[in-house]
Amino acid sequence: MKPTHRPGRPRALCALLAALLALPGLGVSVMAQGGEQSGGGMVEWPYVGADQSNTRSSPAESVTPGNVDQLEVTWTWRPEERPRPEFGTVPGSFTSTPLMIDDTVYVSTNYNRVAALDAETGGVRWVFDPRAYEGGMPTLGGGFRHRGVTVWRDSEEGDALRIFLASRHRLFSLDAETGQVVASFGDDGVVDLSQDLIWPIDQSHFEFNAAPVVYKDLVIVGSAVGDRLIYRRTPPGDVRAYDARTGALVWSFHPVPQEGEFGTQTWENEAWRYTGATNVWAGMTVDEEHELVFLPVGNPTNSYYGGQRLGDNLFAESLVALDANTGERAWYFQIVHHGVWDYDLPTQPMLMPITVDGQSIDAVVQLTKQGLTFVFDRVTGEPVWPIEERAVPQSDVPGERSSPTQPFPTRPPALIPATGVSLDDAFDLTPELQATAREAMQQFRFGPLYTPPSLEGSLVRPGGGGAANWGGGAFDAQTGFLYVKTSNVPAVMRLEKFDPATTRNPFADTTEPDYVGYDTAGGRPTFEGGLLVTKPPYAYLVAIDLNAGEIAWRVPFGRGSDRVREHPALQGVDVPDRLGTPGAPGAIVTNGGLVFAGGGEDALYAFDKRTGRELWSGAMTERSTATPMTYQTSSGRQFVVIATGSGSNQELVAFAMPE
Repeated sequence: MKPTHRPGRPRALCALLAALLALPGLGVSVMAQGGEQSGGGMVEWPYVGADQSNTRSSPAESVTPGNVDQLEVTWTWRPEERPRPEFGTVPGSFTSTPLMIDDTVYVSTNYNRVAALDAETGGVRWVFDPRAYEGGMPTLGGGFRHRGVTVWRDSEEGDALRIFLASRHRLFSLDAETGQVVASFGDDGVVDLSQDLIWPIDQSHFEFNAAPVVYKDLVIVGSAVGDRLIYRRTPPGDVRAYDARTGALVWSFHPVPQEGEFGTQTWENEAWRYTGATNVWAGMTVDEEHELVFLPVGNPTNSYYGGQRLGDNLFAESLVALDANTGERAWYFQIVHHGVWDYDLPTQPMLMPITVDGQSIDAVVQLTKQGLTFVFDRVTGEPVWPIEERAVPQSDVPGERSSPTQPFPTRPPALIPATGVSLDDAFDLTPELQATAREAMQQFRFGPLYTPPSLEGSLVRPGGGGAANWGGGAFDAQTGFLYVKTSNVPAVMRLEKFDPATTRNPFADTTEPDYVGYDTAGGRPTFEGGLLVTKPPYAYLVAIDLNAGEIAWRVPFGRGSDRVREHPALQGVDVPDRLGTPGAPGAIVTNGGLVFAGGGEDALYAFDKRTGRELWSGAMTERSTATPMTYQTSSGRQFVVIATGSGSNQELVAFAMPE
């Protein structure tokens, strides 16, 4: 039997609700999850995911299906981040989701700067620059990027609001009023996160793009390690908790278990001694009531070939629940055994109460790149619906030994209509193009979900970008629906001989040979001058009824590429109005009855949360590149804010009703 799950002991419920409500400026987490109405007062957005449960839900209700068409751009803010001459490149896409607390918006930028803005006007109050660019170009790919900060109130300092910024290999504590570092934290306001790991690292190969999380007086951090870093002892994915006042290390958890720890038996030939990554890059989720922190763990080195790490490789690609006080493991479930698809867990887990067959369950939901949705009792780790180990295709690459089975939830259904690839999925807007697409597909290996990478190239769906990615989902307590913006595009995963000379660094283990593995090559498969070989739509907005474990509705998301409409072979063809726009950003939901989502186009969309009917789209100057957020200021005016653009053309855009 596969060691995929280990239930933890039952926990006494901690009555922290009153304490949460008493925290000034942080009460929206309870309001949003409980579905209470916002009234005319201030409604904050104090976490990247709206609340500690990452529901991305707001009780704001001023904007409704009846008036959403009146939204207009009210203010914008441009980070004005220019190319650094020492890099010869520009910042990546602006992917940050801001916070709003006490009528102030806090947003991080690609260069890891933090800006405090007036929530009504977008006027700048202060900007903190950690000078992240002084560490050189990030190795993750895509240039500089950052997705948010987190906050904490220091009860020993009159509930002073602190902002925690994880930047490159450093953790900063900032005074939210001034933007100045809090000198009593760490070394003059900074903790060096490249220390306290299981082995020394190259700092340039280690960074952060997700916000830390806070539990009581602990700030908990994961890390981000580039998938293309392939050498022995790449930076490990240790998860660590630090004292929020002093910066002292309190506990550490090893996603790659070390000597004497549970799970080493799943790494054959003691591969745990040198396998790195296996990091939590997507962000974590805190359950204050049950004193747990949930980790969505990523994949180990290397992402597409596991010949040097045979075995199931715990706790890679697992949902892990830890005792938030001690870092001790409570339970886990491995969602991908011996991953070779870059199917790392890409989203923060989501916490919500659901009712299944008349039974109330405190649930945790993990969305996956595969388009599968795993739902567990978050205290015991027991699946809400059965999860089956099913046989999957096997690798034929020399030295590889893929897992014979993978876990499949029996409910809910997959987010996209079909996973894997068959000839029935070929582009089909004309019979001639369908025939040509099928010919193009047959040059690759293809089949059901978990068809492994191959030397000839495997056509897989979803690709490493996933059906769901870091944008996550949004849960609405009023409907019981979980909303997920999904991508529906294939990729080619091709393996080629790996040259270790291109990735060697001074911290490589020289006592044993470097990996003799493979690196990936390929991308999205196209034919006829840029058409995808598979048929549209290429993106959906999906609503899952979590009480029933069923898809409530699924609608195409986004206009899609004009290159398809303008293709010579499609002139005179009735091309669908919504071809679908894939992308990683996610959606949010409000008590006003709306789901907002952007991602991939120069527009922000609004949908009716009960039916999925598209109601509105607001034009923007730049392409939307982040998950939006919403808030209501003390004046009672509701805003919807989203980050857009890349390089030198980044802009934070705020929509609101005309005054």
